[in-house]
Amino acid sequence: MLKILACGAALLLAGTACAAPADEPPSFFAPLTDLPGVVSWKLLGQATSVQAKKGRMVPKYTPQIIALDNTDVQVQGFMMPIEPGQKHRHFLLTVTSASCPYCLPAGPEGVVEIRSRTPVKFSYAPFIVQGRLKVLASDPMGLYYRMTDAAVVTP
Repeated sequence: MLKILACGAALLLAGTACAAPADEPPSFFAPLTDLPGVVSWKLLGQATSVQAKKGRMVPKYTPQIIALDNTDVQVQGFMMPIEPGQKHRHFLLTVTSASCPYCLPAGPEGVVEIRSRTPVKFSYAPFIVQGRLKVLASDPMGLYYRMTDAAVVTP
């Protein structure tokens, strides 16, 4: 868990993402499409990084993103476990499927940290999670978004 989190945190703090090599096979899943009632990754992706005091990068959010803070929302994405196992209560939800177990498939604007009420079974397929979204001002791990009290939405 710490190796994955440390790698991801280092990349987030640096303001970069670990990109898949050009010769890596494409994802088996089509890119996510906007769904009614589900927060769009296009909206979350409008967050940018700005340099703060002492050179640290911090997020800068649009008014539309700030309006989501502390609200109950739904987000669709791909599970990226933080720890080994088949069921997870703490994991990352990402805009694209992961191609490397140690690299985030997106920058901090394409990742939501999830804390679920009950364990969620790992799946490679995208799914929808509902919970309370927190827009993070200055997370020590470099995350922009966290969802708590989350649950998988069944179709």
